[in-house]
Amino acid sequence: MINLTLGANTIINHNDIIVKISSGLPVDASAFRLFANDKVKDDLDMVFYGQPNNENGSISWKQDHNKNHEFIVNLSKLANDVTKVAFTISCDEYQPISQLSNLSIQIIANNQVIAVGEVDITDRPEKALIMGEIYRRNSEWKFRFIAQGFNGGLKPLAENFGVNIVDEENSSETITNQVSNANQVNNSNPSSKVNLNKISLSKYKTMVSLDKQDNYGMIGINLNWNKSNKEQKGFLSSFLNINKKIDLDLAAFVRLKDKSIYVIQALGNTFGSLNSPCYVQLMEDDRNGSNKNDEWIYINGKYWKQIDEVLIYTFIYEGVPNWNQIDATVSVQVPGQPEIETQLTEGNNKNRLCAIVQLKNDKGAIKIQRLNKYFRGQRELAHAYRWNFRWQAGRK
Repeated sequence: MINLTLGANTIINHNDIIVKISSGLPVDASAFRLFANDKVKDDLDMVFYGQPNNENGSISWKQDHNKNHEFIVNLSKLANDVTKVAFTISCDEYQPISQLSNLSIQIIANNQVIAVGEVDITDRPEKALIMGEIYRRNSEWKFRFIAQGFNGGLKPLAENFGVNIVDEENSSETITNQVSNANQVNNSNPSSKVNLNKISLSKYKTMVSLDKQDNYGMIGINLNWNKSNKEQKGFLSSFLNINKKIDLDLAAFVRLKDKSIYVIQALGNTFGSLNSPCYVQLMEDDRNGSNKNDEWIYINGKYWKQIDEVLIYTFIYEGVPNWNQIDATVSVQVPGQPEIETQLTEGNNKNRLCAIVQLKNDKGAIKIQRLNKYFRGQRELAHAYRWNFRWQAGRK
């Protein structure tokens, strides 16, 4: 094992390594995949608790049983234009580095520590550090111990790497026996900024898992969609009924551990229940998108142990399908966890229904899988995912 002094480096002779950060007290840790200008290209180049994997699996994040941060790095999967991977930590806004009990970074390969850098935290006022970096030199990879500080915390550190951080107001959620809607602040251009309190699922990143808990609290699923669909004017548009605003409904299939299954939707007034089987309830039916809080489905996380799966979908109840104009986003909000969102993209206008996400009970934990699959209707959806319902016509 090599003990590194500040600025020292060592050669890495392994493709698969673990970069471990230990701090004694809680900190946030991040990895930044950098290119020739020492900047990221987009938000997939930042790996942290809110985005624990990048799109090709070259870097992933987890915490061990002692709450140390571990970044699993596959150097062979890093693209040729990646020049560095920087590893950072940040404290909360009231805690400088000097208040930590210790701070170190280790490079581990084949279950052995091959290099370690110990940070002297005495009297250090900074709230964030670049701990070290893996960098490419000629045909080999090296690790350099840095410990460069940033007084302003994670935001200026991330901006140093070209990350544009979203500034959002704190949102609040009040849940009564009937569950009131949460007030949310929407990001008008989520693809160009990184929100440290948000995980975006896409075709490149389709799944996220949440740690097992005894009680997840009230889990909210929100459907937010375009409220100003352009209307087509003229006699033919009125005659063909294409001038009618689209009614986009949020709905769910629910399966419990005892194999009982439920449909939660406004159609047929099957709104569900939070405190009795199926423990899922639709709270709003926004007929034209005019409700500022859109539509919500809640899952009572107190009963998650009794739930096997919840499949969230939406369908166009009225109006001509035009998924490109709907501009819909669904977010999954679990108390104490980053918000998880996905956009409804690549829609087929011949199909009126979109399967959005599955929430699966994975040995007590929650595994959230993006689906983004389009179907002609609920029967076809149910058949595709093996839900054995008996269907009959319904109205709302």
